[in-house]
Amino acid sequence: MKSVRLYWRECILAVLVAANLVVFSLARAEGETDLLRVYFLDIGQGDSIFIDSPTHGRVLVDGGPNGKVLSELGKILPFGDRRIDVVIESHPDADHITGLVDVLKNYQVGVFMEPGVETSTNKVHVTLEGEVQSLNIKKIIAKRGMTIDLGAGVVMTILFPNQDVRDWETNDASIVAKLTYGSESFLLTGDSPKKVEYILLSLDKNILKSTVLKVGHHGSKNSTSLIYAEAVAPEYAVISAGAGNRYGHPSKEALDVLNQVGAKIVSTIDMGTIEFDTDGETLYLK
Repeated sequence: MKSVRLYWRECILAVLVAANLVVFSLARAEGETDLLRVYFLDIGQGDSIFIDSPTHGRVLVDGGPNGKVLSELGKILPFGDRRIDVVIESHPDADHITGLVDVLKNYQVGVFMEPGVETSTNKVHVTLEGEVQSLNIKKIIAKRGMTIDLGAGVVMTILFPNQDVRDWETNDASIVAKLTYGSESFLLTGDSPKKVEYILLSLDKNILKSTVLKVGHHGSKNSTSLIYAEAVAPEYAVISAGAGNRYGHPSKEALDVLNQVGAKIVSTIDMGTIEFDTDGETLYLK
């Protein structure tokens, strides 16, 4: 298996992530494929996204509001396989990170990435940071320009934060990343609001175009501006939310914008875990 590598402006930040783990024999038993698989996990009112590249470079973005992420990962990974190369905390809100505490305790994690925001008073965030430290997991503060090489041409590029966000409100500090394989791509947005969308548009409008958009903040009315959705021009828009949630997600405003740009809207509320497979040329919704 090719090593998972992280780069920042072509300087290697962390190499041989996978080579530092000792469970490859189990992982390799399933064999390589030509498919990138991206799962938007059914974890209720929150976010959790699992990425498995053709060479089985693996990334977990967020862990949802509870321990359900463990059972969802158990449905995907081979029995006894406990390797995740990179875990990303998009931002330190409980509906995104609570399940990560259990993930770190039960899986061998190579790298932990976060935006570096320090304004959270969330007790779960304190616990999670403690687990990262006690398990001696390498921690990286995400910055625009960093890339994660998952092998076979699959690359995740960090688009935001582009600056120090340690004193920002947590949603505003959300990591935004673009996952690319051949002609297919996924834009992963955390809970980023319109404020961040406008920053991204000003930095490079063209890089935002993606096949799949993970809709910001569970479809809140405070995310998914029309100008942003037009720039992304997604074929699919994924909403991760819980049925009957008290926030009213997804909002009519966000749905109207997504319909206006012609996106096919899919939701974990209706479909449970959503799986996309792609060979880099064609995208399949499972």
